[in-house]
Amino acid sequence: MAASSFSATVDAWAAASQARMLAIFKASAQRVVSKAQGRIPVDTGFARASIRGSLQSMPQIQPGFAGDGSNVPYNPGNITLIIAGATLKDVVYIGWTANYVGYLEEGSSQQAPSGFVRITAMEWPRIVSEVTMEAKQRVARGT
Repeated sequence: MAASSFSATVDAWAAASQARMLAIFKASAQRVVSKAQGRIPVDTGFARASIRGSLQSMPQIQPGFAGDGSNVPYNPGNITLIIAGATLKDVVYIGWTANYVGYLEEGSSQQAPSGFVRITAMEWPRIVSEVTMEAKQRVARGT
């Protein structure tokens, strides 16, 4: 094998590996968000809809941001766009901005803690392993 052919083969393999790692990173991040969203206690949906994402800093809880009591649907578009724009060097920050979301996570005198963030965060290694296994299976099938 000529040196230039070898180099091209290694470059192609490395590029495919980088692309697979990025796909696994993004799919894992999306799965973590979906799991956390599924664990939030829902009354009106406002807390679930208050999710925000960023590649620069953690979205902050907003004092006074509590909704008006009407039902609020969750639109995943913002989070999907943030994750889609991430690189392997990025940190994807996900946070909920409803003023009472801390009580949903940690509990209060009137509500048991749901732990939706910390429980899901602890699952990160398992989620990455699952997504990696699924990706390997797709590659083996040629899909």
